Amino acid sequence: MITEYIRYRLDSSRAESLESAYATAAGVLRASPHCVDFDVARGEDDPERVVVRIRWDSPEGHLQGFRSAPEFAEFLRAVGPFVDAIEEMAHYRATDVSGAGRAQPPALFDWAGGAPAVQALCERFYRLVHDDAVLAPVFAGMRDDHPSRVAAWLGEVLGGPATYTEQHGGYPAMLRHHLGREITEQQRRRCVDLMQDAADDVGLPADPEFRAAFVGYLEWGTRLAAENSRTGATPPLEAPVPRWGWGVAPP
Repeated sequence: MITEYIRYRLDSSRAESLESAYATAAGVLRASPHCVDFDVARGEDDPERVVVRIRWDSPEGHLQGFRSAPEFAEFLRAVGPFVDAIEEMAHYRATDVSGAGRAQPPALFDWAGGAPAVQALCERFYRLVHDDAVLAPVFAGMRDDHPSRVAAWLGEVLGGPATYTEQHGGYPAMLRHHLGREITEQQRRRCVDLMQDAADDVGLPADPEFRAAFVGYLEWGTRLAAENSRTGATPPLEAPVPRWGWGVAPP
């Protein structure tokens, strides 16, 4: 991923207009398969400064993918009138220096108990799958390390380390595992049920906030996987691994 910062300096009235322009352009950003997330910040001490932060899947995704898309013209119509106020427009790559202060809510990964808890969850889930009439045929012949790979995916989704991206191919690899498999609604629903049973069995936190977020991801992820498994489905082939938090689904 790469982060683009666009720093503006403009008078207060134009700053408010710029906010409105990005609110209009936000729909284009949300629809782009290359945009991870974005926000617009207004200077607290200097209200004539506005900083726009947009995270892209890659520099190429931004410069070639997004800017060559037909929708880019709509984006430019909204924010183009403020080009003269730009002081900086550049890409920044994250370093290894990062962290969270005590005021930050913990990632779902940490709240669940970290890598050992997620690994135990996946191992228990696949033991349940092995004895389940609906899902056992679906996973027949799976590799011995399959639970560990799924634990790496789930851990990354819940805010843990990017192990699946770095070691197992990221989103494109996970997508390939589902293409053409024709997952049924019964199979999808059974996956959700057994994963919740496994969470109970291994003692994942039972507080309503965590379970609501956890089940929210299970519903969102399995429904997306089922849609992508349909014959003729055309999901985006490149995207980052989604990051799931305590609130709504990622854009």
